[in-house]
Formats: sequence, C-alpha cells, structure tokens
Amino acid sequence: MENHVCPWWMGYVLANPLRRFIHNPEKILSPHITPGMKVLDLGCAMGFFSLPLAKMVAPEGKVLSLDIQPKMLKVLNRRALKAGLAGIIDSRICGPDHLGAEDMLGKINFVLAFYMVHEVKESRSLLEQVHALLASKGRFLILEPKHHVTRSEFQKTEAAAQQAGFKTIGHPNVRGSRTLLMEKD
Repeated sequence: MENHVCPWWMGYVLANPLRRFIHNPEKILSPHITPGMKVLDLGCAMGFFSLPLAKMVAPEGKVLSLDIQPKMLKVLNRRALKAGLAGIIDSRICGPDHLGAEDMLGKINFVLAFYMVHEVKESRSLLEQVHALLASKGRFLILEPKHHVTRSEFQKTEAAAQQAGFKTIGHPNVRGSRTLLMEKD
C-alpha cells in the first residue's frame, strides 16, 4: 500500500513525548475508546498512539498495530514491553497492498489512521480492507496533516470512504489536522 512512506528513523521524532503538547493521544482518542475494545492503529510507527490505546482498552482489550516497516515495529515492541503492555499490543507487518489481518475480519471496534492515508498508493483498497475488519457500527478516525493534504484531496478520501461503505459522523477538532470520523454502515 505504500506510495511515499515516512522514513523509519522519523519514528523517533513521531514518538517524542513533546509531541503530546500538539497531539495528545488521550484527548484525541478517549471520546471513542472504552475498556475491552479491539482497536487497530494503522501505520502505528513506534507506537505514539498504540501505547496510550493499550492503556485505554486494558485489561481485556487488544490493540492491533500495523506498519509496513519492521524497524518501527521492533521499537514499538520494545516500548510496549517496557511499559508492561506487550500482552495487549499485537504488532504486525502489513504488506504494500494488503493489511494481513484476515483473522480480525468483523472484530475491530475502532480504527485510527493518523497521518498515513496520504502515503497509500491505493487508498480505495485500504478503505475497503478497513471496512471489512470493522464490526458493525465500528468507527474509523482518519486524520491528515493540513500542511500536506489539501482540502480537495481530503474530500476525495472522504468520498472514497463513503463508496467503501462508511458514513461520515463527524469532523473532530485536532490541531493542524483534517479529520474524518466515520462509522461502518
């Protein structure tokens, strides 16, 4: 699914604790997450969102963290182990055109795609795969950087998501981001 992939070493910048001042995971995600949920962090990198998600769904929930870069997941796994969250996070390599999570079809309650859909060559295929993974009424939060993704490009993503079977239910306010909260119809 790769189009232009963020270099693996940028993961250290993305995982920087100072980033919480701009993109606080709990503030962004807590309205959507409850304990026991099964959530998917698409393009998880080194786990900036995966680790807080794991804390939010604990102790019975699960976080499926997918990334195309093995080095990102290696660091995520190390961080999860150190935080005592390794049993909650299931990290997996996804392919360039397939998520590789068929065992989770219809089981995911919430999907986060933070600043990654624009990196995907075939976004329609990605959106269809996410739709298949979500349980009925499952939610999908897409965020893209305003400085990188134009309003017109983001509207195309929304239209493609709607064609894949999602309905738009909101546009949460997140600093510097174009946002789209969708639900499996």
